[in-house]
Amino acid sequence: MNLAPRNVASKSQAKATTGTSPTSRPTDLLAAIDMGSNSFRLEIAQVSKGKYKRIDYLKETVRLGAGLDSRGMLTEEATQRGLACLATFAQRLKGFEPWQVRAVATQTLREARNRDAFLQRGNRVLGSPIEVISGREEARLIYQGVSRLQPSELPRLVIDIGGRSTEMILGTGRSARQVESFAVGSVSLSMQHFPQGSYTAENFRAAQIVAGAELEEALTLFPREAWTEALGSSGTVGAVAQILTANGITDGSITPEGLRWCIERCLEAGNAENLTLPGLKPERKAVLGGGLSILYTLSQHFDIEVMRPARGALRQGVIFDLDDRIEATRDHRQPDPRDTSVRELQRRFQVDVAQAARVSQRALSLWQGLAEPQASADGEHTRELAWAAALHEIGMMVSHHDHHRHSAYLLGHVDASGYSQSQLRRLATLALGQRGELIKLAEHKHDTVLMSQVLCLRLAIILHHARMELPEQVASLQPARSGKVKLVLARSWALQHPRTLHLLDDEIRRWAGQGDRALEVTLGKG
Repeated sequence: MNLAPRNVASKSQAKATTGTSPTSRPTDLLAAIDMGSNSFRLEIAQVSKGKYKRIDYLKETVRLGAGLDSRGMLTEEATQRGLACLATFAQRLKGFEPWQVRAVATQTLREARNRDAFLQRGNRVLGSPIEVISGREEARLIYQGVSRLQPSELPRLVIDIGGRSTEMILGTGRSARQVESFAVGSVSLSMQHFPQGSYTAENFRAAQIVAGAELEEALTLFPREAWTEALGSSGTVGAVAQILTANGITDGSITPEGLRWCIERCLEAGNAENLTLPGLKPERKAVLGGGLSILYTLSQHFDIEVMRPARGALRQGVIFDLDDRIEATRDHRQPDPRDTSVRELQRRFQVDVAQAARVSQRALSLWQGLAEPQASADGEHTRELAWAAALHEIGMMVSHHDHHRHSAYLLGHVDASGYSQSQLRRLATLALGQRGELIKLAEHKHDTVLMSQVLCLRLAIILHHARMELPEQVASLQPARSGKVKLVLARSWALQHPRTLHLLDDEIRRWAGQGDRALEVTLGKG
């Protein structure tokens, strides 16, 4: 079966749903890029007082998920398709500020062994950082989109079948109670069980067995009695709903009978290329077999009598989440979902929150004095430092010995709502660098912002090594001559704390031999 897209550029769809000019750049617009395994989508919208207005929408069938080879490497051909699409999106986003754009990547880049190489190239082409999000974070964001655009207080089961993963969410209102992601999707299943687009009863049966095996563990997590209505988000459900509507089978609702009718039409055609159904778009033919197999398996295993297409999907959830972050920055009474995750992790790993607060406040005070010129204008690097300080001791629950390594491992592998995998890896690097030799950060020495964050965190931990409160003005950090920074200590306090001075002497030695700058410690007044 040929899963490579044809005339990718010609399949780009631009839909302006308001009178706003496509070339206008009002500062109240937000943009989300969803880099799925089947399609890349760009949505530009305006969110005002909770109301959502789509301004523009671009979609290209990239089939990135079809470009993973047997070694789990993304092929150059697939990479080029993705980069070409990102270049198109970058043109549309000219004039947007970084804080207005968020790009997220899903299952294919979660799996790809060479994803970092793709991300480096993609970041350059797009001009904005691409975040690889976990499956559970993807599910949370999908529910954000659905719950905000299609509000209801009924208990819901929301399902999103993507190219290489399927997300399932139980929620009520805006609260997602249970979120999970399963590594089975329309592209991967079609590639495995419908070779060259061949439709046979045996192929459908084998695909349903594989889908059932992957989804079986969800049976206890998403029981029938836990939800009242079932909604399907995104491409696969939308495509099947369009077929059923166009052929007069249902009103767009997906039922077991409707799915059997679709499968029978596929069997009659015998091959995807021969399948001609009203409502079926050409680019959907290659992945329809896998999508139908997953939907039918879900309907049977989870007793879904009716699934209706949902308004809202991942890209809208990303925009709502971005808007929430911006509001949290403007109004500190509005919680950033990532702050909530930090508090949950502190509780789960029994962190000494008083010490975490001391280190966090000190690290931020030092960071402010350093005034790192390359730090993000939206304050994201400042928040990263605060989160790393708040969580630097979560590894203590595993072992006090080398707890920084345990903290780094946990942060690099934990599911935390609101965070991308890329951002969690950065927090893990900060946790790893909080103490000990700096040689372990050698590959990051070119990242001056990260090294500045590490410096502030390390110094804050040293200053509060006795786990005690200190006067606010006891220390300040200042840029000095080229390639140097200066830590200024209050003289009277420093002379009363020789152990801290001893630890700082070791720190000076480490930065001189292994860091990206020299550290000086001087005594000031007071």
